[in-house]
Amino acid sequence: MAAADMTKSRILWIAFVLGALSAFGPLSIDMYLPSLPTLADNLHTTTSLAQLSLTACLLGLAVGQIVAGPLSDVRGRRGPLVISLILYAAASLLCVFAPNIGVLIALRFVQGLTGSAGIVISRAVARDLYSGKELTRFFSLLMLVNGVAPIVAPVLGGVILNFVSWRGVFMMLCLVGVAMLIAVVLGLPETLPVNRRSSGGLKQTLSTLAHLFADRRFMGYAFSQALVTGSMFAYIAGSPFVLQDIFGVSPQMYSIIFAVNGLGIVLFSQLTGRLVGRFSERQLLLSGLVIATVAGISLLTVAFTGGQLFALLVPMFFIVSCVGIVSTTTTSLAMQSEQRSAGSASAMLGLLPLLLGSIASPLVGLGSGTTPPMAVVIAIAEIGALLSFLVLAKDARSKA
Repeated sequence: MAAADMTKSRILWIAFVLGALSAFGPLSIDMYLPSLPTLADNLHTTTSLAQLSLTACLLGLAVGQIVAGPLSDVRGRRGPLVISLILYAAASLLCVFAPNIGVLIALRFVQGLTGSAGIVISRAVARDLYSGKELTRFFSLLMLVNGVAPIVAPVLGGVILNFVSWRGVFMMLCLVGVAMLIAVVLGLPETLPVNRRSSGGLKQTLSTLAHLFADRRFMGYAFSQALVTGSMFAYIAGSPFVLQDIFGVSPQMYSIIFAVNGLGIVLFSQLTGRLVGRFSERQLLLSGLVIATVAGISLLTVAFTGGQLFALLVPMFFIVSCVGIVSTTTTSLAMQSEQRSAGSASAMLGLLPLLLGSIASPLVGLGSGTTPPMAVVIAIAEIGALLSFLVLAKDARSKA
């Protein structure tokens, strides 16, 4: 089904469903963060093992995208998506009854593995429907829905804990999975007709992934997005300790700061969608990368000169908010030339940020919660993102 054949209300509904599907990552990761201390006590385990359940979910999200993306190129979008949502709801329900931390870690991996399909297939469906500037505008619409998830998820998790134990958080995730299953079955059409599907098995999948790795233009966009997102993971891992332990920010004030920065992602992504008609996606992407790099260097300067809290918060806001510009434009630019392998391309775009994020997060902790390690990791990531675009994607103008 083409976007031209749909009414405006149908398009908005599909945008909402796809945005919600792409939010599975933040929901699965962030909603249970407030419950980690009580979870560790209840299961009689250590803090590090409780945090390992978070790592298992991230690993599942990364691995699952490499499976679900290419599979959707072969089998279509709806079938793999429906099956994954059934398994996600089942895994979430089993987490409710996990008897020990080992079982919970295994189930969290399965939860991430199955939840990844919603993330990767939502981008592929968008590519099926749109191309060019319309695709960029549609991705900015998805970010409007997806960007709210990191803001709402920890708050919702905290509210749930006022009434039930940590197990209630996973029951809520189960219900979210069921709700999305109903929404997909009733309201999301198949967007990849049989004549446009890929053929072949594992060999074809590996060949497609190898082709993407060899495409400098694609990898330039992919690495730019991954490094900018990696800097955000460094912010997520380091900011609670930096702001609360060093600058004395209360947990409530930290939640407000976190929410404001998350709102910046939404605002910047919507601004990108409005400006794409006046400026090219490459111009907007370059602007976002330059702003993020300047903010990263500014944060580094503040960290090593002992600046005050406000001097730290300003560059943090732009570092996080520029994810809205970079993710919207890089996803659109990277996917525009990959119509026949949109699922595989989407998988690659989803895998790299999680891998770099998993590397960046522990590096931030090397300084025992001090500001410089976080600032160094963020600055290096932002500079690397800009260089990836300038060096690897420099031939995009002639091939677009």
